[in-house]
Amino acid sequence: AQAQAHQLGMDNGFAHLSTGKSGQYKLTFDYNSIETYQADGIEGPLWQNNNGLVPSSTANPFDLSKRREKVGFGFEYNHDIYGAFVKYSQEDKTGTQSSSLVASNLMNFGLPIDSRTQQVNAGVNLSGDNWTTQLSYLGSYYENNINNISFNSYSDNALVTTPDNQAQQVALSGQYQFDRTIMSGRVVAGRMEQNIDFVNVSGVPIQSWDGDIETFDSHFAMTSMLTNRLRLGGSINYSNRDNQSPTAQFLRYRVNNFTGALNQRLPQDITKTTYKINSSYHIASGYRLLAGVDRKEVERSNSDREKTHDDSVWMKLNVNAFDSFNAKVKLQHANRSGSKYQAYQYTLPGNNPLLRKYYLADRSRNAVEFTLGQAPASWVNMDLSTRYAKDDYSHTQIGLKDSIEYAYNMNINLDLSKHINGYVSGGQQWIYSNQGGSQSFTTMDWKTHTEDQFINAGAGVSYSGLMQDKLTLGLDYLFSHSNSDVDVISYTPQTAGDYYSDTHNASAYANYTISPQMAVKLTYRYERYVDTDSAQVGINDIAGMTTLGDINHNYNAHQVMVSFNYKLR
Repeated sequence: AQAQAHQLGMDNGFAHLSTGKSGQYKLTFDYNSIETYQADGIEGPLWQNNNGLVPSSTANPFDLSKRREKVGFGFEYNHDIYGAFVKYSQEDKTGTQSSSLVASNLMNFGLPIDSRTQQVNAGVNLSGDNWTTQLSYLGSYYENNINNISFNSYSDNALVTTPDNQAQQVALSGQYQFDRTIMSGRVVAGRMEQNIDFVNVSGVPIQSWDGDIETFDSHFAMTSMLTNRLRLGGSINYSNRDNQSPTAQFLRYRVNNFTGALNQRLPQDITKTTYKINSSYHIASGYRLLAGVDRKEVERSNSDREKTHDDSVWMKLNVNAFDSFNAKVKLQHANRSGSKYQAYQYTLPGNNPLLRKYYLADRSRNAVEFTLGQAPASWVNMDLSTRYAKDDYSHTQIGLKDSIEYAYNMNINLDLSKHINGYVSGGQQWIYSNQGGSQSFTTMDWKTHTEDQFINAGAGVSYSGLMQDKLTLGLDYLFSHSNSDVDVISYTPQTAGDYYSDTHNASAYANYTISPQMAVKLTYRYERYVDTDSAQVGINDIAGMTTLGDINHNYNAHQVMVSFNYKLR
């Protein structure tokens, strides 16, 4: 039997229990709890009462937070060449999230969360000396206890929340090896269903929507050692998403004086096919050259661009010829193209015909990656990785035009003595992008330049030579920073606001080993966090809009924790 628990009783913790007989059967139990906070002490002008929102002159205090609690059970059985397994899990999610609705004006409010997701995974497998196969079933069932939110004297269904839905899959997979060749494959058939009543608004021709999507996925891969130096491989992935949901016509609101007409909701089918061919050649001892060609074809019905294809070629060189040195270099070039872009056909009037969505537009990409590992001394290990990538949307006049990324990461591990260990880490990432727009609904007459930066740095040390090596003392520190600056270049240059965040984390701990099975740990943690987002404004700072207020963060947090670890033999 095995038992493991971590921070049970805290906001975030887990427990794992397992027992059984090796090679025959196994029983497992798992528990996880995760709680995340976006902001606390929020004050909104609406009070919640029986799934309703009621305006009030006094503020309603609440926290924007989510809590997940997940419980799971599992059973595995193996005998000779066959085996079987079944797993069940249930996750309950509660809390409050930010949402909005339009009544007399635009209002942001706290939407309650109360949902449950159940998953069942079961299967049987067979295996031989050089082959294996498995047939499995996966089912997911989502139930939302918040069906709709009403507002004051408006319709009972002023806002419909996430509807109940379910998804099921049946999969057959296998692998076969003969001589120096391995083949593997997988076929998955699935179905997703979602039933929901529409909001009670005049002009909606149907009362409910029965969503039905059938999916089919397949994968086949083969790799073979043709010689002692050369290995070839390839794979084909196929994915089809067939949306069989019903369609209907709706009246469209007039926007910016454009003509109102019937607007039909069109379901979208998506088919993806990916081909990959790769090779690996052992040049000499410690030198290996890898190369490959990838192609991804996507077909989307009822889309601005129905067909796209991404082609990529790459090459990588691995060097491991030296005891204290290794290096990797990777080069990549990729292009995306496709069928004619039809900006007007499936979008609302009002979209500029020169607009290109970044995931559909023609794109050229060049990327370089370099990784270096070195041990200059027996007590020092160093790792350094760098990356450069440039995306060019040369045929786009309005939309994302280009982006450049630079990044590096560094790690140093130190074995200073028998009892003293330390580490230092750091990294930075820069992303620059340019986007074009048109206020006059013709050619580009303004553009934006965005600069994003991310920084992380950390250091730590531990000492384990106290009380007959039973006591370990340690210190850890982590710093992270991110910022985003947006400049708008038009007739009058201006800034569109910026965002930044800084985090300082420090901890000190003492871990005492009572026995090989038991240990006790005392930990102190400190966190300093601040962020500023120009998009956050006061409750009534914008006319005709009620927000949740300025929810930027600026806090200090302290934590003292005593934990006990016990391992069952």
